[in-house]
Amino acid sequence: MIAGLALSGTASATAQPASAAMPAVLTQNKIYRSGTPSPQSCAVPEINRGNAASLKAFHMAMARCANRFWATRFKAAGLAYTAPKVQITTGSRSVCGRITTNGAQYCPQQRTVVIRIMKRDLTDPFRMNIAHSVAHEWGHHVQQLTGILDAQNSLYWRASGSARTILSHRLEMQAECFAGTFYSAALESISPGITWDEWLNSVTRAGESKTHGKPANLAYWQNRGYSGASARFCNTWSAAKARVL
Repeated sequence: MIAGLALSGTASATAQPASAAMPAVLTQNKIYRSGTPSPQSCAVPEINRGNAASLKAFHMAMARCANRFWATRFKAAGLAYTAPKVQITTGSRSVCGRITTNGAQYCPQQRTVVIRIMKRDLTDPFRMNIAHSVAHEWGHHVQQLTGILDAQNSLYWRASGSARTILSHRLEMQAECFAGTFYSAALESISPGITWDEWLNSVTRAGESKTHGKPANLAYWQNRGYSGASARFCNTWSAAKARVL
């Protein structure tokens, strides 16, 4: 989820452009040429049930792991990488205003990943679900650094209705795919407590989101990044509409 991006305002009623008309920054981005990552070891600690400090330590370890992964991939693609700031809170306010989700969000103007520790995280700290809140938001930071967010936002404001919805889905599903690419290198050392197939099954059975799209497609893109082990599999902008509904 992205905070402060295309959330309000008015736009002219135009149709969503066909993939052929999509800007090159979306369909031919340099990050797609970042190669296949080597396995990465991440020192991610245990989470103690009911202990907010241990949850924060887990998130920060995941942040260091994601930073190391994407710094390497950006270098391979000939791109400059800068780490986002990280804000971890138990409240409802963040550096970009009120937190609009129940978990994590990305603030593009502040280049900040915001993690909100929820009561459910303390009572039932499911490692993979908590890890994914970091991996997905880092996907949005990748989009910010590569110009994808700005390009999507420009298209969004020129679109309306269902065209906006599809653009939102393409953005979110690409962040899922980028997360999957990260998992292809780092998942084993995260010790998720669940197999990859079990995780995909749980994603598929999650509730549908208007912003993110159908769970089955979210699982598809996450697995595409994981199985392909490269960001080159994450061009959601040229994908058929059925894959991003």
